[in-house]
Amino acid sequence: MSYRIVNGKPYLVGNLTAPLETKKENTDASKKSFKDILDEKISLKEYGYKISNHASERLKDIKFSKADYMEIQRGFDLAKEKGAKNTVMVYKDVALIASVENNTIITAVEKNRAQENVFTNVDSVVIL
Repeated sequence: MSYRIVNGKPYLVGNLTAPLETKKENTDASKKSFKDILDEKISLKEYGYKISNHASERLKDIKFSKADYMEIQRGFDLAKEKGAKNTVMVYKDVALIASVENNTIITAVEKNRAQENVFTNVDSVVIL
């Protein structure tokens, strides 16, 4: 059995009308769009921390300004100075659950949604 490559696709010799099916492995990197990867890199450079997809969905409704995000960076710095690993940052009427080790905001909870919630695996609270 012989193959020919035409325009980057393998074809059986004698049948140049149907290309062979090739299986592509789906990796985590291939599932992300270029825009998602670029936005992640830009936010990491701009603020010094990442925002998870879950947190970004919730923060869209809150509409923080650039100054608010810089204040949150100060919260990360304070938590790092004290040796925190996972923290709750209370800023305005929002509780931000963050992994200080990974420089990532995991989720955000507004005051009206936070009633009767329990935050676990947290070793510190930063009030901004």
